Amino acid sequence: MDDTTPALSDAEQERRRQAVAELFPTTPFMQLLGIVFERYEHDDVVLRLPFDEQLTNDGVVYHGGVVASMLDSAGAAAAWSNHDFTRGARASTVSMSVQYVGAARRSDLHCHARTVKRGRELIFTEITATDDEGRPVAHAVQTYRIV
Repeated sequence: MDDTTPALSDAEQERRRQAVAELFPTTPFMQLLGIVFERYEHDDVVLRLPFDEQLTNDGVVYHGGVVASMLDSAGAAAAWSNHDFTRGARASTVSMSVQYVGAARRSDLHCHARTVKRGRELIFTEITATDDEGRPVAHAVQTYRIV
């Protein structure tokens, strides 16, 4: 925090963090996907994507881009979940590496993200996507930046 950045109370910090969870699902892309927040705690987030045939390759298995979008969204949510808003509120994914290890067949997609480390601007997250039975679908590591 510099001399021009006003201090925020703990209550105001928490209010802003919670507003992120309310705002994310209303953004056009996330609303189109139908993303649902299942858990939103500091550095620990679970998002769910209800099954939708329109998001699949063949009516059964999610398109890889949909899975990657969910991983990215969950990681971003984890980054915001314990953010210090005196450090800024402009953000983007810097990098993300995805390993696809399975498929969610006619199943909701569950993405569990946790923050691994917070730096001054960079936040490092790990995200795991699973199907309704808890079988792994994909794993990602993400670097997110908030300034």
